[in-house]
Amino acid sequence: KRRVTWRDYELIEARPLCHYRREITWQVFDEKANRFSQLLLSRGIGKGDKVEFNKTVPEIKGLLRSHVVEVPSCIRDCSGIKIFGKRIKSLLFTTDVAIIRNTNADAIIAVYPFTPQPLITQALVMAADVPVFCGVGGGITQGKRVVNLALDAEFKGAMGVVVNSPTSNLVVSKIRETIDIPIIVTVVSIHENIKERIESGATILNVSGGKNTPEIVARIRAEFPDFPIIATGGPNEDSIRKTIDAGANAITYTPPSNGDTMSGLMNKYRNF
Repeated sequence: KRRVTWRDYELIEARPLCHYRREITWQVFDEKANRFSQLLLSRGIGKGDKVEFNKTVPEIKGLLRSHVVEVPSCIRDCSGIKIFGKRIKSLLFTTDVAIIRNTNADAIIAVYPFTPQPLITQALVMAADVPVFCGVGGGITQGKRVVNLALDAEFKGAMGVVVNSPTSNLVVSKIRETIDIPIIVTVVSIHENIKERIESGATILNVSGGKNTPEIVARIRAEFPDFPIIATGGPNEDSIRKTIDAGANAITYTPPSNGDTMSGLMNKYRNF
């Protein structure tokens, strides 16, 4: 008698592009769930018990590159955002090329308090070995210059561009008409009209509301359940978890300054 495989089942939803995704009927899913439940019961695990599945992840470090800026591990609990096939959960908020080259963050978000310049964009993209999201203005810099800077950032290899909160929806729509990479629009207040931001062409929202960030994220998530949200995580793991629980898909983390890191090293050297 021929063995029945998963390919013989009627599909729940057909997605032919997902060649390695096994899709089965709800009946088969229910049968598998029941078998797994029976296995847990046979091991003494009952209702209300928590089960943790551990994966062993090999980690390789060099002698010279063991000292890096590591983002808080709790950031791995968020869902992440897939951009051009890459899943991004953590973004380091910095323009320091030394830190950019020595971090385990998934990406860099490079926004600085000066008029964006193509030379700076080029330096950041060339220095990084992870995707870079470049600031292209919207505060001090406005209008056509923002559009041109966004196009230049795309040509130089940035994965996305970041515009500041004062950027008008008209400018966002003109950027959307010009570039193909994601447009990350910064949100700083709970009173902003998110619907208009999305309609004008925002691809991702970057919530930076200080202590109000979790509240802003929760408000956006309630109205737009599936829209991608990056948010600042705050100073510690508790604030990061609150932001994730509110609905953030990815977290930006501000690293210690070079001065603080160097101060710690010098104190260590003095004790040798």
